[in-house]
Amino acid sequence: MLSFVPFVVHHQSQMDISPKAPIRLISLDAMRGFTIAAMIMVNFPGDEQHVFPTLQHTKWNGLTFTDLIAPVFLFIVGVSIAFAYSRRLTEHKPALYKKIAIRSVKIFAVGMFLNMLPYFDFSDLRYTGTLHRIAIVFFFCAVLFLNTNWKQQAITGAIILIVYWLAMMLIPTPGMGQVMLEPGKNLAAWIDQQFLPGKMWQGNWDPEGILSTFPATVSGISGMLAGRLLLSDLTPERKTNYLMAAGLLAASAGYFCGLVFPVNENLWTSSFVLVTSGFACMLLGAMYFVIDILGKKRGTSFGIIFGANAIAAYVLADILALILYISHFGEKTLNQHVVDTFITAGVEPRLASWFYALIFVGINFIPVWLLYRRKIFIKL
Repeated sequence: MLSFVPFVVHHQSQMDISPKAPIRLISLDAMRGFTIAAMIMVNFPGDEQHVFPTLQHTKWNGLTFTDLIAPVFLFIVGVSIAFAYSRRLTEHKPALYKKIAIRSVKIFAVGMFLNMLPYFDFSDLRYTGTLHRIAIVFFFCAVLFLNTNWKQQAITGAIILIVYWLAMMLIPTPGMGQVMLEPGKNLAAWIDQQFLPGKMWQGNWDPEGILSTFPATVSGISGMLAGRLLLSDLTPERKTNYLMAAGLLAASAGYFCGLVFPVNENLWTSSFVLVTSGFACMLLGAMYFVIDILGKKRGTSFGIIFGANAIAAYVLADILALILYISHFGEKTLNQHVVDTFITAGVEPRLASWFYALIFVGINFIPVWLLYRRKIFIKL
C-alpha cells in the first residue's frame, strides 16, 4: 500500500496554487458535459450489429474514439479534484476523508444499482463497471491530493505505470508458463479469476478488473497535475502552452511505449494511460484557450448543461434504455423501429444506427436541461 507523505508549503513556486485562482472554468464544465454526451452516444447505438468502427471499443490492442472517453473522464475527475480541494488543504483531514469516502461509496452504490437492472438477479451480479472505477479513482486521487504536492503526485503516477508495466511484461501468467497479453490469458485476467467476486464482463476477464484499476488511477493523477497547473500563478497563455506541450509529450511517449507494451484499453496499459492522458491534456488546453482566454463560448451550453448533472445524465441514460431497448412495441423494440425507419428511407445501416444514438443523446438532454433551468444539481 502506498504511504502518503504530508505536504507542507515552505515557499511558493510557479506550480503552487494561486490564492487568486478562478473557482470554475467554463472549458472544464463543457469538457465534462461533452464527454458524458459522447459516452452515452457510444453506449447506446441504434443497432449494435451496425456501428462505425471508431464508435466501438477496440477488440484488443489499438485505440478508437470510444476508447478515449473513459480515460478522458477520469482525467476530468482529477482536474475537478484539484479545483475542489485546493482551498481545503489546511482543513481537518479526518472530516475531509469521511466526505470523500461517503461520496465514493455513493458512486459505487449507484454503479451496483445499474448493474442489477433490470432483473435484480443477485446470483449473476457484476461488481465492476464505469461508475465503480470512477469511485475508486476518485477516492485514491482525492486522498493523494490532500497529502502530497504535485511532484510527489507525478512520481506516484510514474511508479504505478512502471511497476504495472514490469509486472505485466515480466511475470509469467500462472498456468501458462510464459508472459501473455491475450484476452483472458494475462496476469490481470488471472488475478480477476482468483479474487474478483461475481460475474465478469467477458466471462473469464473484466476490462475494469482489479489490477488494471491501478494504472487507471494515473489517468486521474494526470488530471490533478493539469488542475494544479491551471490553478498556478502562470499567465493563461503559458498555462495553455504547458498543457499542449505536456499533452504532446505524453501522447508521443505513449505511442513509442506502445511498441513494446501495446496501447490497450482492456488492460489499461501504461502506454494507453500516456496516450489518452496526453490527448485529454491537449483537448483541455485547446478548450481553455478558446473558451476561457479568447472568450468564445458559443456552442458550449450543451456541454455545460450536460456537465452540471453528469452522473445523473449517465444514470438516466441507463434507465431510459430499458424502455427503448427492452420494451417491445409490436414485434420490435423502439430502437429497432427508429433504425428501420431510417434504413427504409435509404440511410446506410451504420449511419442509421448513429443517427439513433444522437437522438438518444438528445432525449437525455431534455431532463438534464430542465434540471439546469431550475438550478437543480444532483451531486453524490
